[in-house]
Amino acid sequence: MIKASLGNQELLTLPKVAFLCSRRIPAATVLKCYDWAIARRDEGQCVISGFHSQMEKDVLYYLLKGTQPIILALARGMKSRLEPELKPHLDEGRLLIITPFDTTVKRVTAETSRMRNLMMLELADEILIGYSSPGGQLEEILNSYKGKSVYWL
Repeated sequence: MIKASLGNQELLTLPKVAFLCSRRIPAATVLKCYDWAIARRDEGQCVISGFHSQMEKDVLYYLLKGTQPIILALARGMKSRLEPELKPHLDEGRLLIITPFDTTVKRVTAETSRMRNLMMLELADEILIGYSSPGGQLEEILNSYKGKSVYWL
């Protein structure tokens, strides 16, 4: 399932909550997502996400201010260059970057995102959806997913 990783592999053994959110999100849900992220940070809970949509990126912003473990799941091959804000967290051992793709996959597509999301669903112990757009790709994945319980904000 995981083809490449960078960082602390031990994070995979921790209880993990996956956070997924559609690109478009109602304004009323934004603050709920922020509050959820801050609560996970304060509780020290390990969060796995692609941190790709704007809301997911915002959640990452709040999580990086804490000390809890974070797993970043890529929808492409491993990055050759790491964002400077992630390096200290890798060095501290609280960040793991994983991907189900080899380095030949350079671009994020709807299909690579779907495969990444399925990997996260399988790795997570809990699944939380910030928002799922009606008729969107995330809704399609969740409708066909037969595994763990899924919770919505």
